[in-house]
Amino acid sequence: MFNLKLKDMNLLKFIIVGAAVGYGINYIMKKGPDGRSVIDDIAEKVPDWFNDAKKYAGETIEQVKQRAQAV
Repeated sequence: MFNLKLKDMNLLKFIIVGAAVGYGINYIMKKGPDGRSVIDDIAEKVPDWFNDAKKYAGETIEQVKQRAQAV
């Protein structure tokens, strides 16, 4: 039925992926009813995530030190 060559399929794939990326960027940048976008919410939460990661890393290092001293 369809006689598409590999070149045509690559072009079709490129168009589909480009459209998906464009839609994704539009979605995360679009302002919601509260006037904030998804990217605004993520940017606000990054410092908390960073502090949580530092806390977890510190706890893990302490556990490794305790196990090393026990050996």
